[in-house]
Amino acid sequence: MLELKNISYVVNDELGEKAILKNINLTLDDRFVAFTGPNGGGKSTLAKVIAGIVTPTEGKIYLDGEDITGLSVTERAKRGISYAFQQPVRFKGLTVRDLINISAGKTLKVSDACFYLSEVGMCARDYIDREVNASLSGGELKRIEIAMILARSTKLSIFDEPEAGIDLWSFGNLIKVFEKMHEKTKGNILIISHQERILNIADKIVVVADGQIQSVGEKSDILPKLLSAESCRVLTDKL
Repeated sequence: MLELKNISYVVNDELGEKAILKNINLTLDDRFVAFTGPNGGGKSTLAKVIAGIVTPTEGKIYLDGEDITGLSVTERAKRGISYAFQQPVRFKGLTVRDLINISAGKTLKVSDACFYLSEVGMCARDYIDREVNASLSGGELKRIEIAMILARSTKLSIFDEPEAGIDLWSFGNLIKVFEKMHEKTKGNILIISHQERILNIADKIVVVADGQIQSVGEKSDILPKLLSAESCRVLTDKL
């Protein structure tokens, strides 16, 4: 279980102090949680605070009762938190097989490494020994990163807009990947997304806007309101 208590994050720029996150209190214990809300509302920053990429100005973070507020990204990874970036990182000199082995924490059989690639719709034969460099597209890197998290099988897996850079055919397969993770994982999944199809398979939806939690609840309560609000916005834009 993850608990955020009075989390705030303030940055200084040429205009002075700017509050990115404002006194957020949130408990996440559902198996599949989705963060959604307008661009620039604080979703990604909040996820990075959880992963340890960003240090909050105020507040505490607890993972299964342990205060992890002062722990680094590496220390949190050891506690079982994974983070998949919206724009995956390239690792020149490392192969796809290297990364999957590193993620798993051991040297896997080729068949096992290939299994994780096939789970994200990739032909393992074509990718297992590819170097993770500029020759790979953004969509390919995204799927490899998801395969790495599958190999880790962590306590909390965070995905920042996993649909970014994914073509429509691959997006359908991406949904199936998360559905399988939802069914099989013993850990929790947190996804930042605007996509209705991803929100529709979440147990809980958290709406983040203006650096605050605007609403939180079960999908059956939150999603209809979001869809209704979006319909109203589209209609207004057309008038």
